[in-house]
Amino acid sequence: MILYDHPASGNCMKARILLRQLEIPFERVTVDLFTGETRTLAHFGRNPDGRIPVLGLDDGQLIPESGAILAHLGEGTEYLPADPLARTRVFQWMFFEQNRIEAELAYARFLKLSGRFDQIPEVFENRLERGRDALAALDRGLSDGRDFLAGDYSIADIALYAYVHCAEDAGAELGPHEAIAGWLSRVEATPRFENDLEPLPEHALQRPV
Repeated sequence: MILYDHPASGNCMKARILLRQLEIPFERVTVDLFTGETRTLAHFGRNPDGRIPVLGLDDGQLIPESGAILAHLGEGTEYLPADPLARTRVFQWMFFEQNRIEAELAYARFLKLSGRFDQIPEVFENRLERGRDALAALDRGLSDGRDFLAGDYSIADIALYAYVHCAEDAGAELGPHEAIAGWLSRVEATPRFENDLEPLPEHALQRPV
């Protein structure tokens, strides 16, 4: 398999985590998020929306979107339950991740780390506040003593881990959320887990004018 990704993208890390946990060999092809490579005709041929990650299967089929990649790879494995309601719980948390964590907290993190937050301060503060609210919701979801989000460890935990573990980069404190802290440790202790998220590259940083 070929994974078109970028080392500083949490969405791409989700796919790498599961591929390694499933012990599936894969080749990585970096598509630079910050130089326009995702907006080329070549990459639009992989994903009409021009985003990464994109997973190229052995038969040449292409799967864009991190959630779709996780669901495809997880099918028939312990990481995606067969029971219909259990699967629904997994997808419930994955939809939450895309709507609240990725769209709000991860965006605030990008603005902060790239130096763009002071150019649109109202947007940054709004996303950060909504990101903090999303963390509170996640903490409530984990506060009933469960080890993982949807019962056993699943692709939902992988999806949420990617940007929750680095929430403090955006300025969202994890300290008050004891349930999240314990959950992060349990995710990191799963077999063959690897957090290989890299910092934003220098050319992604916005320099003061």
